[in-house]
Amino acid sequence: MSEYQTLAEQLQSLLGLSHPPIAITFCESEPSDVATLDADYPEPTADGRTGAVAAGCVFWTQAGDGTFATRPADHGNCSVGSLTHGLISLAEAATRADVQAICEAKWVDPEIFPHIPTVQRKSEAIVYGPLAQAASDPDVVMLRVVGKQAMQLHAAIPTLRFEGKPQCHIIPIALEQGEPAISVGCMLSRVRTGIGTSEMTCAIPFAQLPDIVTALESVCAADRMVAVYASEDKQRFA
Repeated sequence: MSEYQTLAEQLQSLLGLSHPPIAITFCESEPSDVATLDADYPEPTADGRTGAVAAGCVFWTQAGDGTFATRPADHGNCSVGSLTHGLISLAEAATRADVQAICEAKWVDPEIFPHIPTVQRKSEAIVYGPLAQAASDPDVVMLRVVGKQAMQLHAAIPTLRFEGKPQCHIIPIALEQGEPAISVGCMLSRVRTGIGTSEMTCAIPFAQLPDIVTALESVCAADRMVAVYASEDKQRFA
């Protein structure tokens, strides 16, 4: 069993995840050993937006089924996601109708855009897939979590950041700033991905994952002991 399989199984067992941990890798060139996503693009919008999926966060949900490589154009329908992933510039994103629409709706303040974390290197490909299938160290591991799992991750990672919209900016927070981060989600992503209303996402720098899993083992063992105590004590009020 590979290190990646072991870590994936430990995460799923400790946290009781409903979805497998996802590995995300930013590549300077298209990998020769990973199949490139093959998708038909819909007709472009008036501002030229189209792509393989409605938004790059959709790849998070597809990656549980297998490993694939995406090109920058595959992400092109969502200007916010393309910006956070370092695929387009802020100046380019500002010209797009989808960015203008969310600003006009007052969903975000336009002044936040220069401060949104972004991936700093331009990637020719981004590889997504189950952590258990990884052949080399990914950059970021993505988890889909609910409240209890977020609680346990927070106990294991005292510096864990909690973020809001846009959901995808936790990827560069993990990649560029080296900080694990949970996003409570954003409406754009929830509609486009179909992620459950009770779910959040967590991005972890892969280099930190072994230590985090070790910390989770202690956290979850302590939680089990406290749960037994609380359950027995609760019976006094039955």
